[in-house]
Amino acid sequence: MADKLRITLVKSTIGAIPKHRKTVEALGLRKLNKTVEMPDNAATRGQIQQIRHLVKVEEI
Repeated sequence: MADKLRITLVKSTIGAIPKHRKTVEALGLRKLNKTVEMPDNAATRGQIQQIRHLVKVEEI
């Protein structure tokens, strides 16, 4: 596993279910094409799994 993950919001949350919107916000993604770096752990991977259709993930 990588040390960190680079997560980019590539699809809008308009029309997404409220739980997915809150997950996107919890990851620190506020606007489209915004990128954040998060630690690679089980909690972060679980959040990404839930919204995998909205984000692009790269291992750093």
